[in-house]
Amino acid sequence: MTDTQVIQPSTAETSIELLSVQQALNRALADELAADPRVLIFGEDVGTLGGVFRVTDGLQARFGKERVFDTPLAEAGILGTAVGLAIAGFKPVPEVQFDGFSYPAFDQIVSQVARYRYRSRGRMTMPITLRVPSYGGIRAPELHGESTETFWAHVAGLKVVSPSNAHDAYHLLRAAIQDPDPVIFMEPKSRYWQKSEVDVANSGGTSGAKIVRPGKHLTIISWGAMLGRAVQAAEAAAEDGVEIEVVDLRWLSPIDTQTIVESVGRTRRAVVVHEAARTAGLGAEVSARITEHCFDTLRAPVERVTGYDVPTPSGPLEDEQIPSVHRILLGVQKVLEYRRG
Repeated sequence: MTDTQVIQPSTAETSIELLSVQQALNRALADELAADPRVLIFGEDVGTLGGVFRVTDGLQARFGKERVFDTPLAEAGILGTAVGLAIAGFKPVPEVQFDGFSYPAFDQIVSQVARYRYRSRGRMTMPITLRVPSYGGIRAPELHGESTETFWAHVAGLKVVSPSNAHDAYHLLRAAIQDPDPVIFMEPKSRYWQKSEVDVANSGGTSGAKIVRPGKHLTIISWGAMLGRAVQAAEAAAEDGVEIEVVDLRWLSPIDTQTIVESVGRTRRAVVVHEAARTAGLGAEVSARITEHCFDTLRAPVERVTGYDVPTPSGPLEDEQIPSVHRILLGVQKVLEYRRG
């Protein structure tokens, strides 16, 4: 089986399959299309080509051009179409081809998608799931490796989710499509080809954050593409006897404050990791919530390890922008060595 082949529902006795993130997303879309005739998938090159990253590969051939179709290169038009379809009773799953291409659709997302339920006093839902291949890590050109989560998480009326592995990619995408509210689904493009076990029959829970590695000395909170590096940093620290707990935020809006606070309450130290620029990044919100709830028990200020306050660079320069395992460990060391006074 190739990485781009559409995944058919399994008939085997076991529900656990080894899938890449790309395959898991493809499988989730296929299962939702099969389960609900109101689901429609559309965007730039998602039909015949199967998407730039082949996430929609084979879906048009299986479900037809009326349910999986290509659009013009017009992101505002794609989201405007999604709004109209949602009003008509469909469940649109549009794709914006790259994160930086979402900017032309900003007005539609903020002024229409996020507000329509509020504007109609709850009479009209917006069950739109906007898929956005996100973040850097593939050395792509300008506007092909952005971290846009802060924009969307700041907008009331939008939900924002970002999986870090194939299992969560499958179940979180299905949960997003079934949600009556609009969801920005940020897919870590650098993780598309990472394989892991997916239990298609058991989600293990799709709400809130998830502790992916227990520890007692410090908590790292991260999401999406950076989660893998956070785990690598924790594994490296363990060689020196430092046990780091790693929390995968998963839902960037609403934020699962309880899981974060419970973890930091145990470890009393925290580092937040993301590749977006530092100033007003989502890490600042997470840090504020930790400080508000854990101030009396924190043994050090919350440390943020982030991208720099510069436009996201293209090509090999992004290696300097995206936090490395080394930079994460330096942040961990700073927190562990902190002494009051």
